[in-house]
Amino acid sequence: MAVRADGRLVDSPMQPVQCGTCGGRVEVRKSSWDQTSIQWHEEAVRACAERRDAPPGSGPNGRFFSGCKALRDSVREAAARGEIPIQAED
Repeated sequence: MAVRADGRLVDSPMQPVQCGTCGGRVEVRKSSWDQTSIQWHEEAVRACAERRDAPPGSGPNGRFFSGCKALRDSVREAAARGEIPIQAED
């Protein structure tokens, strides 16, 4: 049985989004209004105060970071303006 290639990023590549608070730029893809994939770049990691101020924990950078509210708002606003395609409209 052959493995089918995953064409999601070909069909809908990640789009750049800039956080309205810190100015950090990330790459974003939205499968639905409730599901978002985010690729953080080193510059955005350094710029994000919410990420930097996250309490110590077991995360990959030694912090507990569940997400940045300011970035989440920026992504949602970009999607509402049509700058980020939504793959499966709810």
